[in-house]
Amino acid sequence: MSTRTVLHEADIARALTRISHEILESNKGPDGLVLLGIPTRGVPLAQRIANLVGEFAGVQVPVGSLDVTMYRDDLHRNPTRAPHPTQIPPGGIDGKVVVLVDDVLFSGRSIRAALDALQDIGRPTAVRLATLVDRGHRELPIRPDFVGKNLPSSREERVFVRLAETDGEEAVTIEGR
Repeated sequence: MSTRTVLHEADIARALTRISHEILESNKGPDGLVLLGIPTRGVPLAQRIANLVGEFAGVQVPVGSLDVTMYRDDLHRNPTRAPHPTQIPPGGIDGKVVVLVDDVLFSGRSIRAALDALQDIGRPTAVRLATLVDRGHRELPIRPDFVGKNLPSSREERVFVRLAETDGEEAVTIEGR
């Protein structure tokens, strides 16, 4: 089994900086933005993007987390998945532009689950998707609005995002056979 690093710490920082600028540009500023990270690694990524957007725009953007565990359609295959708390910022999501943040976009099923979870929480004006890595192989018609790195990969390969907040190190690696 071979492992190669495709993003180092500086690459991740650059990608998040670019995503943050793109979010601000797309939204024409920070007004009405809410960032929701999808656990596990989407949460620290959302916090980092919120900090960068705040730095660039001079206004702190609300950030929270959205657990999608109970909305997934693959629980029968992976029943041991532990739920994480959903934390919606004060002011909610009604009438806001919600940017969902995830680490890796693969089949699109986590994002479909996130859209279902959002429906139970409120009614945003728009929902956008930011992902650090888009590896392709979509099973649903879902496309990210903001991408750190497009990483074509085979289905047999596995992509791992490691972040200082959750793993003590910064890297994106791909493992193949």
